Amino acid sequence: MTIDGNPSVLLERLRSDQKESLRGGQKDRLSIIRMALSAIRNAEIEKGKGSVLTDAEVVAVLSSMVRKLEEAIEQYEKAGRTDLAEKEAAERNIIREYLPAPLSEPEIEALVEEAVKETGAVSPRDMGTIMKWLAPRTSGRADNRVVSQKVKTRLGA
Repeated sequence: MTIDGNPSVLLERLRSDQKESLRGGQKDRLSIIRMALSAIRNAEIEKGKGSVLTDAEVVAVLSSMVRKLEEAIEQYEKAGRTDLAEKEAAERNIIREYLPAPLSEPEIEALVEEAVKETGAVSPRDMGTIMKWLAPRTSGRADNRVVSQKVKTRLGA
């Protein structure tokens, strides 16, 4: 249950897709969905007894999985293992289906501009304030490294 007492829509979608994949004999997709559900369950256990994650927390778990898969893809490509890189890329693409649409460069820049105006930031010392303002708006939709770099550039750091 989420804070308002409703089950996570994203979690319900994952469970529904798990059943569809099982019925449809999509073994690879089923395996990846099970892996995602397992990671979500582990996060619920870490959160505490009887806890259920909100959609935002589920997105954070899935985003973390995507980041790890992207790191693995990069390592496999460096090692010349394109077969393994392609397998990881397929897994990443399935998990991405459950994440909100990624923000484009212009959208990130517009959010950074809005954050600067809203927070009154003027120097690199205000970076923490801006990142705190941006975090809920970019979570699962943009790489924090990219957002951080855009903020640094904007503040002249």
